[in-house]
Amino acid sequence: MDKNRIIVLDTTLRDGEQSPGCSMNTDEKIKVALQLEKLGVDVIEAGFAAASPGDFDAVSRIAEVVKNSSICSLSRAIENDIKQSGLAVQKAAMHRIHTFIATSPIHMKYKLKMSEAEVIKRAVHAVEYARTFVDDVEFSLEDAGRSDISFMKEVMDAVIAAGASTINLPDTVGYRLPTELGAMVKELSDFAGNRAIISVHNHNDLGLATANTLSAVLNGARQIEVTVNGLGERAGNSALEEAVMAIKTRKDAFGDLYTNINTKEIYPSSRLVATITGVEPQQNKAIVGKNAFAHESGIHQDGMLKNQETYEIMKPEDIGVYKDSNLILGKHSGRAAFRDKIEHLGFDKISDEELNTAFEKFKALADKKKDVTDDDIRMLVTDESLNHDKTYELVGLQISDCSSGTPMASVSIKYKDEVMIEANIGNGTMDAIFKTIDRLTGYSGELQSYNVTSVTEGKDALAKVTTRVVFDKSSPSFVGHGLSIDTMLATAKAYLGALNSYLSQKERLSKNNEHQI
Repeated sequence: MDKNRIIVLDTTLRDGEQSPGCSMNTDEKIKVALQLEKLGVDVIEAGFAAASPGDFDAVSRIAEVVKNSSICSLSRAIENDIKQSGLAVQKAAMHRIHTFIATSPIHMKYKLKMSEAEVIKRAVHAVEYARTFVDDVEFSLEDAGRSDISFMKEVMDAVIAAGASTINLPDTVGYRLPTELGAMVKELSDFAGNRAIISVHNHNDLGLATANTLSAVLNGARQIEVTVNGLGERAGNSALEEAVMAIKTRKDAFGDLYTNINTKEIYPSSRLVATITGVEPQQNKAIVGKNAFAHESGIHQDGMLKNQETYEIMKPEDIGVYKDSNLILGKHSGRAAFRDKIEHLGFDKISDEELNTAFEKFKALADKKKDVTDDDIRMLVTDESLNHDKTYELVGLQISDCSSGTPMASVSIKYKDEVMIEANIGNGTMDAIFKTIDRLTGYSGELQSYNVTSVTEGKDALAKVTTRVVFDKSSPSFVGHGLSIDTMLATAKAYLGALNSYLSQKERLSKNNEHQI
């Protein structure tokens, strides 16, 4: 193995999805996985296969379509978990099982209620069983940040002998300082020697996740576990974009260390994840935030005009932000110019059907909006690819409301070849829209979250609406996306999108069960 190469394991689809409000359906996960492959991620932790039929379906389908990244499934040190992971990743060109057990005194005493000897026995059996499915097994010592060094060495010796080739040392609760974590990694990396790769998985509870990741790399870790936009449990994980760009930018500190990440795909990856989850990075988020390359101070602007390096240690184009790419398309622009534009924005694998639909939406938008920007086009294309499962399709919407009147919505929906029309009143305009759609489709949804953002600036900006809806108490919530200059129209599209996503998943899982029977 190249000792200078830092393996990047992305866990956006597993730990990132555990962020409140960030769950994705299978098709959305596949789109993210394909983008991660394009980004150059070495290992994609595609999910927790044993968690649910939906998770198993997502991991197994990702395993079938991704060819250049290893597909990994997480599992507890339990036989059924490991078996489900092994079955889910079996069709991948490259595959891995990642199994774990807690090793800190507090976890062993209160959560596991197991002795040290029992933990080691369980860990060894988990690795040996995982090896019956795959050759590549990663083992995590959960809560390593609060575990005893001498006990971790015992566990490492045992699981490496059992066949684990990667040992992960997670700071599960984000407790350690960079100096502390670095010292721990150094000691355990020296202890492992050439027997296994040392990995780190750092949480951001104290805002130190990326600092801890970089400290670990400088002290011998050769795999980092990260997420796009820093998504993850509680305060999130170390952000892929931050760790990768720090290694790339600070050659004086990291020397010959490198990753295989195609950094020009960082911004497109960030935008796709934000669009799908509906969780936007904060404006001043490092690397991918809206203000990351903005300069408002007069002193900064003066310096930038004289030399870009006065106030920028990275170039926007290094992460895929092209300041000179904003060739404004308008209503007279043709299909060839539109295709050229979306390919320049990174959509080189879009189908002809998606292209044609997105182009028609672009022409309609250009009739209403003076300037159609790159962000508008990126959102149009992404929105079309996210809403291709259309059991129900919105045909028209008419609403009526005033300060002293009763809100009303009239909705027309296409189902198969039939257009259905219904109207209803509600406690507000949105409520009237949702009740009307429920009456038309026969499905009653419970809205869990609703978010509307402006794609660009200006009064004629596109509204991007993201809804999270539960249609069945026994199923998870489903995300819907809607895009329109009219916010209420975007709202109706988003609610229908969530329903279509639910129905698509339900139908696919039903077919899978029939095949299994």
